[in-house]
Amino acid sequence: MSVLPEVLHANEAYAASFGAKSDLALPPARGFAILTCMDARLDPAKYAGLAEGDAHVIRNAGGRASDDAIRSLVISYKLLGSKEWFVIHHTNCGMEFFTDDVMRGLLASSLETAALGDQGFYDVGAGPGSREGDYIDWLTIPDQTQSVTEDVRRIRTHPLVPAGIPIYGYVYDVKTGRLVEVPEATAAGASS
Repeated sequence: MSVLPEVLHANEAYAASFGAKSDLALPPARGFAILTCMDARLDPAKYAGLAEGDAHVIRNAGGRASDDAIRSLVISYKLLGSKEWFVIHHTNCGMEFFTDDVMRGLLASSLETAALGDQGFYDVGAGPGSREGDYIDWLTIPDQTQSVTEDVRRIRTHPLVPAGIPIYGYVYDVKTGRLVEVPEATAAGASS
């Protein structure tokens, strides 16, 4: 059964009390951006104290500094004036539970949703699959601290990122709701 009716009903209620939100400015009012994971357990508005219009939130699988995430951060700064960036990964991330080779193998076998067991993800669907996954870097996460540091470093050294933007590295703990700094990442992201 589709969630479409629920989503449209919730939107009607939201739109009915939209009010002054129609006057929010295009740039982020608090002047910062967050790159974080798409995991449904993460609510950046709550863990970072955001209201609508406060900050740009860029989400992808793992909160990784992919080309598209960096594209969004550069737009956030260059056109909309953000002045600080956060890279926030999280504990118990699904991107820790597979490798590029596992994902490629699963997609080659079947396009159906895989299952997660004690030994990792496994295929439960019937083919056909596709080898197109062989051409994608899935940006999996073997180590949270290392991946946050790598992502901050990648953003910091990107030729389109100005040296004056501080970039902070954190891991969100899904068991406590706390943001835990990754000092190596924040050091790598220091502005100059």
